[in-house]
Amino acid sequence: MKTELNYINLTYHTYSKKEYHIPLSYQLFGKDLFTAPVIVINHALTGNSNVSGEKGWWKQLVGENQVVDTDKYTVLCFNIPGNGYDDFLIENYEDFTPSDIASIFLKGLEALQIKNVYAIIGGSLGGGIAWEMLVQQPDLAEICIPIACDYRTHDWLHAQCLVQKFLLNDKEEPLQKARIHAMLCYRTPKSLNDRFQNHYNEEKKRLESEDWLVYHGNVLNERFSLKAYRLMNHLLMNINVADEALENIQARMQMISVDTDLFFPASEIRMCFEKLKEKNKNVSYHEIQSIHGHDAFLMEYQQLNNIIKNIL
Repeated sequence: MKTELNYINLTYHTYSKKEYHIPLSYQLFGKDLFTAPVIVINHALTGNSNVSGEKGWWKQLVGENQVVDTDKYTVLCFNIPGNGYDDFLIENYEDFTPSDIASIFLKGLEALQIKNVYAIIGGSLGGGIAWEMLVQQPDLAEICIPIACDYRTHDWLHAQCLVQKFLLNDKEEPLQKARIHAMLCYRTPKSLNDRFQNHYNEEKKRLESEDWLVYHGNVLNERFSLKAYRLMNHLLMNINVADEALENIQARMQMISVDTDLFFPASEIRMCFEKLKEKNKNVSYHEIQSIHGHDAFLMEYQQLNNIIKNIL
């Protein structure tokens, strides 16, 4: 299995007409290129290209004898430029949209001489970028699996990202504060209430739920960059595929939502499913049942694996 970081040096003109020199980094897992079907995985907001192996953030899904079996497939994952995993950061993050990132990923595939892929799988922001990729190249994939995401940033999500933006521009512990707020979007009241039950930590003189939130804020601050977080939040605010563009997508769309998702509500994803179904598109809808909300796609592996196994 190949896990080293590889680079494609690109010159890219954003839709705002600005030129950037981008070291697009990626990792390959499983079979050698051109010896097996290719599955592209787009990572989520604080994710990266390291999807498999000992430290892979999706190792319960991707790996030897897993549902996305690296003995059967070539798995390719790009880093969203500016996520910091490859030490590349973008200062003027508002120059980029998810459509730009999709274009950059497509240029990466072109540089690797990959014309079509078997599947694209994307969670949350990564799924939004997958929608954008298919709009720009409708025949790119045989299957697309957008998980816990939609083709557009709706008002509720935009509002949450706006709060994130305010917190990220704060002078004191901006990343920690933003992460604490984000955790409340990624989970649900029942998830937290059932887990902590108002237990108080006498040693730290605070609720265990508060201690958990502070812990997550500090952990992300240690491993993630403020500049990267600002970029990712900005991208999440600006997923914007036009309704009419959906008609051109040729992939079999396998949409997966979480019934309790507060970030990308299942009701919105079902509406998109119904819209595509009315246009006689090849589309299916699946729903993860969980008390944990948006983060369930990173927690409910048995359900997710069963769904994706049946798709692939």
